[in-house]
Amino acid sequence: MPETTDILNALVLFGNFVFMPALSYGSQLALGALGVTLLFGILRFANFAHGDTMAFGAMVAVLVTWWLQSLGVSLGPLPTALLALPVAILATSLLVLLFDKYVYRYYRKQKSPPVMLAIVSVGVMFMTNAIVRFIIGPDDQRFSDGQKFLVRARDFKEATGLNEGIAIKTSSVITIVVTVVVVVALFWFLNRSKTGKAMRAFSDNEDLALLSGVNPDRIVLITWLITAALATIAGVLYGLDKSFKPFTYFQMLLPIFAAAIVGGIGQPVGAILGGYIIAFSELAVTYAYKKFFRYLLPEGSEPDSLVQLLSTDYKFAVSFIILVVVLLVRPTGIVKGKVI
Repeated sequence: MPETTDILNALVLFGNFVFMPALSYGSQLALGALGVTLLFGILRFANFAHGDTMAFGAMVAVLVTWWLQSLGVSLGPLPTALLALPVAILATSLLVLLFDKYVYRYYRKQKSPPVMLAIVSVGVMFMTNAIVRFIIGPDDQRFSDGQKFLVRARDFKEATGLNEGIAIKTSSVITIVVTVVVVVALFWFLNRSKTGKAMRAFSDNEDLALLSGVNPDRIVLITWLITAALATIAGVLYGLDKSFKPFTYFQMLLPIFAAAIVGGIGQPVGAILGGYIIAFSELAVTYAYKKFFRYLLPEGSEPDSLVQLLSTDYKFAVSFIILVVVLLVRPTGIVKGKVI
């Protein structure tokens, strides 16, 4: 039997490399999936431009952050990007409203099928991606400043006497706190406010909502604004946690859609649940458990291999596998949503 210290070391190791990163990554996916599922629930189409909308919002935040840093503006231990976030949300809102006015509105008036709008969103995706690359370039851009860690592994080891230490990044804590605040505010808005109730009614039965006096143009406007805000916040939090690179946000489209569909497309609660399921699955499957088992197994029986189910290069394959399984077994998702 392993000693208590060995068990604690194993748990700390797992928490440091799987639990905390998955909690942070899952929060980012949840916010992204909320935007996708909200747009699908209201406007009835899958927005493939969502990942690049996140990239655009993050790009604006990067540029504004650099400008603020050049002026000597700082938030001390917190990243200056938090000050740039409102400007980024405003810029992203203007972008999506322009696309809606000059692209999506035409197809809505034509009563085009959802698949047509989805294809149109692919074109918007490439346009947005080109705008971002043209302005800021395709390379990695780092814009995080302030205190990098709230808890350092070395300090944790000294305080506990364990061999393993937990390192808690400031960006991870900010991500979790901001996600909680945004989710609570969104659910309050959807369930308590008059506009939120009108949006839910419009999503459940569009014709009945119109007969009840709901203004469809106002619902569409507010939906795009909320989606832009969610995309920007998710994009900035991901950039703070990792780094900003336009193509990365295009790659995030798969896990974001997987999260929305696994949870139940059109269901905000499902989007949040799906985000954490995808994140924990990706990190748990791609983590190398060799050192973890070294603490738990008897001496002399430690594994020689990395004990890694999949290489980190195939992380997105986990999202794809989960997505396919859910579509085959339960197309409506965990929280029963609309069938794709």
